[in-house]
Amino acid sequence: MNILILGATGRVGSHIVTHALQDGHHVTVLVRTPKKIQQSNQNLKIIQGNVLNKEDITRAVHGNNVVISALNTDGTTTLSDSMPLIIEAMYNEGIQRIITVGTAGILQSEHSPHLLRYQSSESKRRSTRAAEEHHQVYDLLKQSALSWTIVCPTALQNGEGLRNYRVRQNILPEGGREISVQDTAEFTYSQIQATNFINSRAGLAY
Repeated sequence: MNILILGATGRVGSHIVTHALQDGHHVTVLVRTPKKIQQSNQNLKIIQGNVLNKEDITRAVHGNNVVISALNTDGTTTLSDSMPLIIEAMYNEGIQRIITVGTAGILQSEHSPHLLRYQSSESKRRSTRAAEEHHQVYDLLKQSALSWTIVCPTALQNGEGLRNYRVRQNILPEGGREISVQDTAEFTYSQIQATNFINSRAGLAY
């Protein structure tokens, strides 16, 4: 399979790249700084560019079967500004499947179902900026004709993957407080083959 991974130099994205290459997939990454890619593999294609550049996105999407985005917000609007370009490029290339890494803040509030978690008392974060960015991406994907999944981990922690995480559709698993970067990457990667979270959010926590 040919897989485009965006955000490949980030904490979660770099682990997704490792999973895909270990399984023998052909992986394309679009990065601003190629030297940040620590891996060398004959199945790895590195394109230098920017997700905010339409031509770069078009070039990166070409020839792939699935897109995985582990882009983060970085205090900017890169996430929401790049998604329309990604969706358009996927339409033009005839690609249906996209998996993105979001945040638990855009899961449905269990106590106030008409709200998302970041809009409710369930969220303890003072700043909602990142969640608002992810919310825009969620809305864009909902309005698209793509087969999408948004993986929504709660507080990301470094450390070993435990593989005993819980997953719940559109809602955070009860009492979930953290999840490792590695387990988040593993679950995100697994969604390439899975179908049970298509066109929904997957709440992820221990």
